[in-house]
Amino acid sequence: MRRITIWLLSTVAALVLLFSYRTSTMGAGGETSAVAGGDPAGGAWSGTDGGATGSAPPDGAATGGSGTTDGSSGTATGSVAQTRWGPVQVRITVSGGKITDVVAVQVPDGNHRDQEINDYAVPILRQEALAAQSARIDTVSGATVTSDGYRESLQSAIDAAHLR
Repeated sequence: MRRITIWLLSTVAALVLLFSYRTSTMGAGGETSAVAGGDPAGGAWSGTDGGATGSAPPDGAATGGSGTTDGSSGTATGSVAQTRWGPVQVRITVSGGKITDVVAVQVPDGNHRDQEINDYAVPILRQEALAAQSARIDTVSGATVTSDGYRESLQSAIDAAHLR
């Protein structure tokens, strides 16, 4: 009887330890990171549209005019794309109606592997976005989730900047 009791308690203890173990692939969990500028719920534009300074509402609605971007310059921050591994957000700089820079404001950083993936993938995604001048960019192999979030936030920033 004593052996059975010891065996049962050790089995229960082992199961508790097994199910409480947290792996590095479980994502960022409840961690949060600060949003650097902009409204996390939508894209925000800060710049000029044909000589008139203004700010687009977060929902991307036009504030007037024809919506052309030939003389636009400024920055637009995309909405935060919540991915499986954490938030992704980008900010674009526009000059003369063209995207001149793309900066990743937030990327998943819950563990060392996330940082390795993003150190590799973000420069490639930036280069693709600048070359394409749109959110129609290829997924980086090994960083599918980050690539999807990057595209989503990039499209939000492009919409906020009223680019075509």
